[in-house]
Amino acid sequence: MKLKTLSIAMMGLAVPGLVAADELLEMQKNDNNWVMPAGDYANTRYSELTQITKDNVNDLNMAWSFSTGVLRGHEGNALVMDGTMYVHTPFPNIVFALDLNNDGAIKWKYEPKQNYDETVPVMCCDTVNRGLSYGDGKIFLNQADTTLVALDMETGEVVWSDKRDDPKVGATSTAAAHVFDDKIIVGISGGEFGVRGYVQAYDLDGNTVYKAYSVGPDDEMLVDPDKTMSMLKPVGKDSSLKSWQGDQWKIGGGTTWGWYSYDPDLNQFYYGSGNPSTWNPVQRPGDNKWTMTLFGRDLDTGMAKWVYQMTPYDEWDYDGINENVLVDQKIKGKMRKMLVHFDRNGFGYTMDRETGELLVAEKFDPAVNWATGVNLKTGLPDRVAKYSTARNGEDVNTTGICPAALGSKDMQPAAFSPRTGLFYVPTNHVCMDYEPFEVEYVAGQPYVGATLSMYPPEGDTHMGNFIAWDAREGKIVWSNPERFSVWSGALATATDVVFYGTLEGYLKAVDAQSGRELWRFKTPSGIIGNVNTYKHNNKQYISILSGVGGWAGIGMAIPSLENDTDGLGAVGAYKALSSWTNLGGVLSVFSL
Repeated sequence: MKLKTLSIAMMGLAVPGLVAADELLEMQKNDNNWVMPAGDYANTRYSELTQITKDNVNDLNMAWSFSTGVLRGHEGNALVMDGTMYVHTPFPNIVFALDLNNDGAIKWKYEPKQNYDETVPVMCCDTVNRGLSYGDGKIFLNQADTTLVALDMETGEVVWSDKRDDPKVGATSTAAAHVFDDKIIVGISGGEFGVRGYVQAYDLDGNTVYKAYSVGPDDEMLVDPDKTMSMLKPVGKDSSLKSWQGDQWKIGGGTTWGWYSYDPDLNQFYYGSGNPSTWNPVQRPGDNKWTMTLFGRDLDTGMAKWVYQMTPYDEWDYDGINENVLVDQKIKGKMRKMLVHFDRNGFGYTMDRETGELLVAEKFDPAVNWATGVNLKTGLPDRVAKYSTARNGEDVNTTGICPAALGSKDMQPAAFSPRTGLFYVPTNHVCMDYEPFEVEYVAGQPYVGATLSMYPPEGDTHMGNFIAWDAREGKIVWSNPERFSVWSGALATATDVVFYGTLEGYLKAVDAQSGRELWRFKTPSGIIGNVNTYKHNNKQYISILSGVGGWAGIGMAIPSLENDTDGLGAVGAYKALSSWTNLGGVLSVFSL
């Protein structure tokens, strides 16, 4: 059934006086397609397709490929719907619609007109874009210059657009827009420029429904002092304002450039906020609420049901923006509606997504040393004073902090298999030296205030691991070391085959139970995109965007960055990457 027909048919399900039934709720059940960034609302990145198995995965071959014609880092993944694949690029954020019924011919192409000189210089960690979304017959593109564009899925014509912020003050967009029911949710990037983070909700016709900030007054954050909970207790009046010195919150960061998930039964959506501005903690005493925080919000009103701050008074840039995977599992004999989050700070958190109760918090990389653990009663990390950049002070180089600022995992998303009950997590295995210094805020200028160097943990040479994680106990089940950080999103399938990519450019398939490698293929460039799968004409395909870049590959994306501390420390850490791969965006598609 064609999507427009499906949309019309589903409108017939509407109850008089209410909006039409949730189109995407049904569409995501069709595993032949891939209709949203993570495949489903829950962010599981799991497929029920079974044609590719452990026994035949070694027979996978390249079916076809497509060059995007764009350099820099290619994050995210394509959408696939009823014979059409929708592919995006980093800046300038070109969108291609490819006809799968006609050898991948280009049905239409959309190229935005964006001001390079205003936008690109204020994009923190490469010019990436994490993908497209679908809803109501439209493809939604969240452009780098903060313009949200709705494109007609059949023609590529602009249906509507809205520019919600200004790159002149450092505000940009790198995350995908997310469509949940009848709302489009978008965030903002720019924490390294003092941008105050928020989420903005649109209806499907482009009208703003609400805007909720990460920090500031209660009414601007859509926080209820009595009803919004933190660790099962009301947050209280002015919970954010009381945790900042003076008006620092106005340039306080907490940007929202990560992944979003949605529970339609609870009508709550979930996401995390990023670092407080500046990176120099001495200049912003206090807990800096609600940066580094997980939010559970009501989709219709935007009101926060609960918040949980993972890294109060951040001293290391441990952004909390990573994906939240929604699963139902039994913990200590009791079924729970779980939210599982692998944070930059190196702890894997298992929450009750209905109440915000903290259930599990354990290290998912043994190298983590800035804290010994997390107190489940208070929710606070047990910090190690030796690694406190605030305690050691400005212009002092604190050494040996693990993880590095890019975290034990950055935005590269995990996958979950309901068959094994395990999460498959791409991780970084990197430590750092961190020296804060005083910095003055100037709108549109970098507001970082720290110099970093990054390197593998002492005694190790590998910089990444691909792990299987049991979120019920907070334990690593198996771990595969990788030469570089694993900066690709994972895919789990119903045949217990798990896929992920590497920075050198290998697409790999491993056994979900043991981690044993089953197959690999070297793609044209390093992989920082996310693996997905679909079925067309009764054949299952695996697709991946390759194109090295992003924070880990910033030294290759911008060759003028030559010092080891450039790229916020990533240039020196990943210098050897240029011996393994080169720039260039290519979509690679595989089949048996």
